[in-house]
Amino acid sequence: MLKKSIVFILRGIVYLFVASLVYVLVCKWIFPPITITQIVSAAEGYSLQRDYVSWDDISPEVKLAAIASEDQLFPTHNGFDWKALEKSMDKQKAGHQKGTAASTISQQTAKNVFLWQGHGNAKYVRKGFEFIYTYLIEFVWGKKRILEVYLNVAEMGPGIFGIEAAANAYFKKPAKKLTAKEAAMIVACLPNPKKFTVKPISKRVQWRYPNIQRQMNNLKGYHAVKELIYK
Repeated sequence: MLKKSIVFILRGIVYLFVASLVYVLVCKWIFPPITITQIVSAAEGYSLQRDYVSWDDISPEVKLAAIASEDQLFPTHNGFDWKALEKSMDKQKAGHQKGTAASTISQQTAKNVFLWQGHGNAKYVRKGFEFIYTYLIEFVWGKKRILEVYLNVAEMGPGIFGIEAAANAYFKKPAKKLTAKEAAMIVACLPNPKKFTVKPISKRVQWRYPNIQRQMNNLKGYHAVKELIYK
């Protein structure tokens, strides 16, 4: 009986893993129909505002702002910023709060599309799956698709998912026409868009977006950044 139960569980794990591989492959060409984060947000009473748009319908300034703010090594790393992770772990071991943020855009995309948010003990389980999915999307999707999906599924306001919905909600224009300042303002609400609001502008967003703009100007000339964003 025990042997049959173990076989049943292992078989279920294999089936789920194979199904997830298929879903990763499908999402290379099709945007995820729904995410756990979107479901939870709607269940909490927020409206679900989203409008997926293609790479060409997103302003280059938005792509640059995301990289400048969230992951400046994104064009060249393999999905992980190992130095940042090591630094974060060292701070945790030393008892300095929770360490520093070390999630790359690839990791955030893997979490947003395939997993769940939140803290507690479940966070460590999620992190394990997050590493697997990050490697998978780096291998299957590539950088351009990862950034495209990230900018379409990330929450950018209470119940506002993706850059197109955010652009319309905050500036009454499509994502393709956002300026550098507007892009920086939207990205500045991350990682807590329900708390750090764009409209009305919160103190954190007000302080942070000029810094993001400066980093955008610094990154514009880098070959890897230009190759990803402008070609």
